[in-house]
Amino acid sequence: MPTRVTLTYKDYEALPADGRRYEVHEGELSMTPAPSPKHQELAGNLFVVLNQHVKARDLGKVFFSPIDCILSDITIVQPDIVYLETGRLPAISARGIEGPPTLVIEILSPSTAQIDRGAKFQLYARHGVPHYWIVDLEARSIEAYSLSGGAYQLIARVSGAEPVSLPPFPDLELVPASLWP
Repeated sequence: MPTRVTLTYKDYEALPADGRRYEVHEGELSMTPAPSPKHQELAGNLFVVLNQHVKARDLGKVFFSPIDCILSDITIVQPDIVYLETGRLPAISARGIEGPPTLVIEILSPSTAQIDRGAKFQLYARHGVPHYWIVDLEARSIEAYSLSGGAYQLIARVSGAEPVSLPPFPDLELVPASLWP
């Protein structure tokens, strides 16, 4: 039986810059193709809304992929959008974000849906990411989860034209329908 190789950040750094999205999940390499134009448009729309909200209130920083979230030496991910509240800003380094951000957002695509709802859902909880949003491009919905007792609890599943506030932004008036391409 072959010995399992556990990849580290050093191995991750050595991967080729070939246009693919590489991540390391608990020492195992994960690769996904580049996102579709619709995915990127939705990510851009959501980033703009969140970034304007965060900047206007001086709440921290919002980043979009690709940016490395180094949750441990053997867990490096590239979420679609990442938010760090002011108290977590020291986690930003030359390598990326070292440690759990405040919020991670993943936009589902056919090639990532199973990973985003399975492996990453568990990884983010295990590494203490307080808030996780899953944005479903096809269903035109956003699921907002908050960490409680080491596991994510669904706080809200939203869609449509009514403004909503999702954790960790109690005063954000997000209109889900305005995000879709």
